[in-house]
Amino acid sequence: MAKLLNIIENYKNKAKSAFKMENKDELPIDSEEVTQSTDIVSEEIETPIEEVPELTEAEKLQAELYELKDKYLRLYSDFDNFRKRTAKEKLEMIQSASERVIVDIIPVIDDIERATANAQEGEITEGISLIFNKLFNTLAVKGLKVMDAKGAVFNADLHEAITQFPAPTEEDKGKVFDVVEKGYFLNDKVIRFAKVVVAN
Repeated sequence: MAKLLNIIENYKNKAKSAFKMENKDELPIDSEEVTQSTDIVSEEIETPIEEVPELTEAEKLQAELYELKDKYLRLYSDFDNFRKRTAKEKLEMIQSASERVIVDIIPVIDDIERATANAQEGEITEGISLIFNKLFNTLAVKGLKVMDAKGAVFNADLHEAITQFPAPTEEDKGKVFDVVEKGYFLNDKVIRFAKVVVAN
């Protein structure tokens, strides 16, 4: 501390003499002011700095315990998020595992519906109709749903407009006038857009 005070005193003296030499004619220097200000600085330096008290063994252990608890909670939270994300991904994978097969079967369903709609009476037996119904019900259990598009407001997220038709009334404008090819959902996910005629 004494060394520091000596260095400050030397600089103070050098600054006084240099300042007096440079500014003899320009500014009068009040040496008392300079001395007072440097004395204040030296007093401030002399005031002892309070030392940080050493932590007791119990306080150290308490801080370490708090840190470990915090790490544990963060790790648990990360693991819980990972577990939930993995379970969600697994569920989505199970639900959409059959998507590719169902997408390939949909054109066959279209053919069956066209055949039953255009068949003469008696051409399709009751047994064949039951087989078709069983196929539709099995696909419905797997999550396949027909999109109800006719009369609905045109939605680009669900429908694919292949042509437009003059609207018969003002209310029909912007609505689906006819469905050319049905759209399908698989567990609320669009797997085929409905091809529609839009009234304009």
